[in-house]
Amino acid sequence: VQLQASGGGLVQAGGSLKLSCEASGNVDRIAAMAWYRQAPGAQRNMIASITSFGTTMYEDSVKGRFTISMDNAKNTVLQMNSLKPEDTGLYYCAALIKLRVEFDTWGQGTQVTVSS
Repeated sequence: VQLQASGGGLVQAGGSLKLSCEASGNVDRIAAMAWYRQAPGAQRNMIASITSFGTTMYEDSVKGRFTISMDNAKNTVLQMNSLKPEDTGLYYCAALIKLRVEFDTWGQGTQVTVSS
């Protein structure tokens, strides 16, 4: 499985961005997808995830503002609204492969910068 993330950029506070993650290869092996964020000087943390059954989970700081979705080809979108300066960071998509216990297949990071 290979993942290609895109869609980052510079936006003013209150604005919106859409991140996309294109999955390729043996995508039937994907059990779930997630987005992680790594703020400057901080660890990389999961902010949203979705299973192949459509169950979603969000980190508290993005609830009500971000929406994760996934199509049948396991391509994943993170719609980010009402962006805040603290949303600034590198965003990574990741896949949980069936029978594995952690998200260990990664796309490259895409930078999101929110100006105040």
